[in-house]
Amino acid sequence: MSETAKTPADFWFDPLCPWAWMTSRWMLEVEKVRPVEVRWHVMSLAVLNEDKIDELPEEYRENIRPGGKAWGPVRVVTAAQQLHGDEVVGRLYTALGTRIHNEGLGVTRESIAAALDDAGLPADLIEYADKDTYDAQLRASHKAGIDLVGQEVGTPVIAVPGSDGDQIAFFGPVVTPAPKGEEAAKLWDGTLMVASIPGFYEIKRTRTQGPIFD
Repeated sequence: MSETAKTPADFWFDPLCPWAWMTSRWMLEVEKVRPVEVRWHVMSLAVLNEDKIDELPEEYRENIRPGGKAWGPVRVVTAAQQLHGDEVVGRLYTALGTRIHNEGLGVTRESIAAALDDAGLPADLIEYADKDTYDAQLRASHKAGIDLVGQEVGTPVIAVPGSDGDQIAFFGPVVTPAPKGEEAAKLWDGTLMVASIPGFYEIKRTRTQGPIFD
């Protein structure tokens, strides 16, 4: 890799997930302090959990059933990507996440419509929230991330180059609040470090704090 080449970081997210939102804000900080290019991809908590829906709490179950609110945002992002290109995905995700998480508006038709406006995208994309038009593409994107990392994870999934250049994928990192500046750089450097160790799989501890949206 040349000195000017940027390290690719593939990032799979569901706009509904507050922890993926935290990690995505960290990755935007990383782009400021390291030669990194984030490539955004959708995955779906609804697709991830559809085969074990009966094992989930009732409130969560309602969200991921067909027609539940977990489907709308990710379908709209997928439609935007299919109709307007990969370059709009990160921009729309930022607009959605800001409305859903930072502003606490949740997943409503109004918050999705406002996010489309914020991202400079056509208002009629909201109609895809209730359509399965691009569900095949959504599922293919989801599968691409899960095939790299395995089934026993959630969102986010991040894939970075390993020691041999092949992609190594992890769930996470799960962090709050999103690190900034040199802290963001240190976490990124550590991510590349563990990805370079053959046979490394996970480090984990119990979460004692919820997501901090700052």
